[in-house]
Amino acid sequence: MGIEFTSPRNRNTYATRIADTSWKQAVTTLMDPRGLRVADVGCGGGIYSTAWLDLGADSVIGIDSSEQMIGAAQDRAGEHPNLSFRVAEAARTGLPAGQYDVVFQRALIHHLPDTQPAFEEAHRILSPRGSLMVQDRTMSDILQPGSAQHLRGYFFEVFPGLIAFESSRRPEVESVTASMGAAGFATVSTRTISERRRAYASFDALRSDLKARTGRSILHELTDAELNTLIDFISTKIDRSGVINEVDYWTIWMAGKAS
Repeated sequence: MGIEFTSPRNRNTYATRIADTSWKQAVTTLMDPRGLRVADVGCGGGIYSTAWLDLGADSVIGIDSSEQMIGAAQDRAGEHPNLSFRVAEAARTGLPAGQYDVVFQRALIHHLPDTQPAFEEAHRILSPRGSLMVQDRTMSDILQPGSAQHLRGYFFEVFPGLIAFESSRRPEVESVTASMGAAGFATVSTRTISERRRAYASFDALRSDLKARTGRSILHELTDAELNTLIDFISTKIDRSGVINEVDYWTIWMAGKAS
């Protein structure tokens, strides 16, 4: 199966959330975004493009290969003089060289067959003191146990076959670090974060989100019947009487452009 990013039915799957304060706090511990020019590469529906502006970035351009995603991002953002979007590949953005202070790639590299071209393109468009920030999940992040907060862990408890699927696409810390170095970046560092994905007012709200497979490409690997089985299992594992705060675990790679 797999998600079809170009399909109109998936247009809004990565456009309906707001970036949580936990993510914003993580970013501000790594850099001061105020006044920076940001290229959000693999922006999807623009959730984090607008979040960079919230943090004080001077300007943001969102890049995605899917016309549907860019359309959703534009609809979501409305008119903003410091925010723009364009359809382009991560390895061929068409952006001018040396004009961006930050290139941000969130949940992008696990969809790429080869990260090197995207990292080389990031190096090209960054200013001399610019930084590449990559946020993605490693297998260590993925395999955190299931809980009322980390619902993704239950996916693999119910369907352990999904572990092999994830293992085939999830990056390793060392390989990403090496690929960044080969692209010309220096001083690569990593850290892990927990980011609140969304607060659901009720289990019914969570059920609707899961059934729509919103923002979860892995759920496109399940049939509708399998997805219903998963949702029923989760319903037995968590307190359904109050707010459900879902958290995801991530790894962040930070790399400075070698002078």
